[in-house]
Amino acid sequence: MPADFPAWGRVYAFFRRWREHGLIAEFHDRLRGKVREREGREAEPTAGIIDAQSVRAAATVPAASRGYDGGKKVPGRKRHIVTDTLGLLLVVAVTAANIGDRDAAAGLLTRLRRLHRDIIPVWADGGYTGGLVGWCRDKLALTLEIVKRTDDMTGFVVLPRRWVAERTFAWLMNSRRLARDYEALPATSEAMIRWPMVTRMSRRLARPRAAGRH
Repeated sequence: MPADFPAWGRVYAFFRRWREHGLIAEFHDRLRGKVREREGREAEPTAGIIDAQSVRAAATVPAASRGYDGGKKVPGRKRHIVTDTLGLLLVVAVTAANIGDRDAAAGLLTRLRRLHRDIIPVWADGGYTGGLVGWCRDKLALTLEIVKRTDDMTGFVVLPRRWVAERTFAWLMNSRRLARDYEALPATSEAMIRWPMVTRMSRRLARPRAAGRH
């Protein structure tokens, strides 16, 4: 802990209380609305991008909440997110790495619909194809649009819409705490994902407006 902080136990008690009462998420979401308004958008988003990222887990992560992502060859956990079109976080879920993207997406998108009633289109990569598309349409009134690579694409290609969520993961990985998963509880991992976004949004709001912008 930094030298000017209280003892570890007191700091963690505050953190746990904020996490359990949803205060971290509420603080994060209020800042997101302010950033969107500063960028000339409505506070509530109308579209989203879903993606997932597998990260290695430290020894502090219990076996019950870790797994192996065979596709990415990563032992650990998986971060599932939905962002708005600015790349700001809307919902996040942390699971064992062996949980498939489509399996986690059902719960994640259900939370998205509950929290953000105005969203209709959600863009995704090919890992979300199949019955999930129809389920989103019928159960959640969401239009899950799959953005795929075409056969003529070679090498690295920036794909429409999908790059936004990939950039958000890059932002998160700038935080040393998120370089791998260290948390015993997935809920704590989710809170730790929100904190760097709080810092980024706070700095964005603190910057002076460019000349000519209102």
